[in-house]
Amino acid sequence: MKNLNIILLTLALFAGFSSCEDRLNVSDPNQQTTYDFGNTEADLQEAVIACYNRIRLEGSFARVGYTMDAVRGDEVWNSSQQWYIDYDNLSSPGTVDIGDQWIWRDWFHVVNRTNFVLSKVDGVQMSEEIYNQIAGQALFLRGLAYYHLSTYYQTVPLITDYASYGELSTIYASNSSQDEIFDQIEIDLAQAMEMLPSRDEGGEWAKGRATCGAAAGYMARALMFRHKFDEAYPILKDIMAGKYGHYELMADYGDNFREGPEYENNAESLFEVQFMDYGTGGTDEEWTPVNISSQATQGHAVESNYASQELGSWGDLAGAPWLYYLFKEEKSTDDRLDPRLFWTLVTFEPEYNNYTGQATAAYPNGDPRNNIVYQQELTRTPLSNNAQGGISIAKFTNARNNLYSTITNGLHCGVNLRLMRYSDVLLRAAECENELNGPTQIAIDYINEVRRRVALPDLELADFPTADHLFEQIANVERPKEFGCENGRGIDLLRWGFFYDEGRLNQLVRHGYYKLPGEGQEPVAISEPLNAENASGSTFQNFYRGHEYFPIFQGTLNANPNLEGNSANKSEDNGPAFREKYNIRPVVDL
Repeated sequence: MKNLNIILLTLALFAGFSSCEDRLNVSDPNQQTTYDFGNTEADLQEAVIACYNRIRLEGSFARVGYTMDAVRGDEVWNSSQQWYIDYDNLSSPGTVDIGDQWIWRDWFHVVNRTNFVLSKVDGVQMSEEIYNQIAGQALFLRGLAYYHLSTYYQTVPLITDYASYGELSTIYASNSSQDEIFDQIEIDLAQAMEMLPSRDEGGEWAKGRATCGAAAGYMARALMFRHKFDEAYPILKDIMAGKYGHYELMADYGDNFREGPEYENNAESLFEVQFMDYGTGGTDEEWTPVNISSQATQGHAVESNYASQELGSWGDLAGAPWLYYLFKEEKSTDDRLDPRLFWTLVTFEPEYNNYTGQATAAYPNGDPRNNIVYQQELTRTPLSNNAQGGISIAKFTNARNNLYSTITNGLHCGVNLRLMRYSDVLLRAAECENELNGPTQIAIDYINEVRRRVALPDLELADFPTADHLFEQIANVERPKEFGCENGRGIDLLRWGFFYDEGRLNQLVRHGYYKLPGEGQEPVAISEPLNAENASGSTFQNFYRGHEYFPIFQGTLNANPNLEGNSANKSEDNGPAFREKYNIRPVVDL
């Protein structure tokens, strides 16, 4: 009987408890939502890091998001004549994933995450310093995302209110004009310039993060895209004066393309994408946004496209022969080749043997610290592509770092991508000075500071009788040699209007000449400058009007009834509208 009473009492208590209205609600920490995450300072610090993670994806900067702008330009061509061909020839039909969809997808992931941070930050109690750091980084990264979205796709949805959508796949926003997008970019970057610390103030915190100097540099870029030279020039002057932290040219140009803490985030870098050094990450390759493996490699695959197929790469992209021979036109004051050639293209030059501390080979089989091995093993220029030839690209690869003996394809390269360097500030200042005041000694001095780093003779003002002449020097000599094969040349061609002037288009055709082997012939390295008679063709010879921008993916247009195609989808000529607003400098002989 006693046991029965105990059982009945227990059942009664259980029934009483179960009838209560209050329930114990416990959130699974592994299944957090945007509603219950982001409500503390610690959460937002993690969310900001997650924003940086999205700029390291395939479509942002881990591969095609970086290289697609280079192949759109005139310094790089599609040596495989396969994967990138629609973008090299500027003729994508709008149904190709790699450029029409992946870049769009991954940059909108950045927009989404920065919008989330900005939607939460005002509701969390924290110091003014921390608030400015968190919000300032999110604003910079959102501005960065829209800068690349608009320079790739022209007119894209402008989405800044996180509460206006449920998830990325269901955003049915309409296109905004390019001017509306750039207005927002300027708003975001202006706030970031005021909120973020400088690299000097930020110390260790600032390494690898956005700073006010990064925001100022990108603000100047955004302003110059719309020819606001009078607004960009003061910002560039302030950067040079140290208002946003101390920047200077590295004594060795090659330090901008080496891997390791002693070279990366150096005094020349305004902003760069952080990748883990080779061999220090995990083993899972994080090609898409849905892969959130804790064992991701955390490297990039630019090397997989840029490096030589003969030496183990995919061999998709090669340096334009025009760029190679541009380097060969001018020697340093000590009779050396311009050392930027060594760091830009993988060529064999006997003169390299005279370079102190520089090896002549790429990916040698042997002791990677034995310079004699390099000099004995590389006695010719390796082909970029086994079937088509071409000159492979050295920048942001291990070709000149010599940290490992063979190419490892995939997301493994650890060289940080320097997105903006102090040399860009100097050459942009020269361009603004020339646009506003004509050829001046001030503009020449800015250019000569960059040239002296590689021991090139000074330019003389007397050699540039008009602003057109000095612009030609900046656009087609100084910038290609300093930034050859880096992301940004395609954007330069857009802002200068080179696609909208017959003289400039003909110039691009000449720059874009490439050489393929004839039927039954073996591919060979280029041994002479190319022209209409000896070239196989030019990447610009079949340029479709409007395709200086990449089309919006047809699947995206089908899913969003409010979205229209851009000029590439419609094959519309942007020339008349551009010429109505902006000046295009004519081609002149130097």
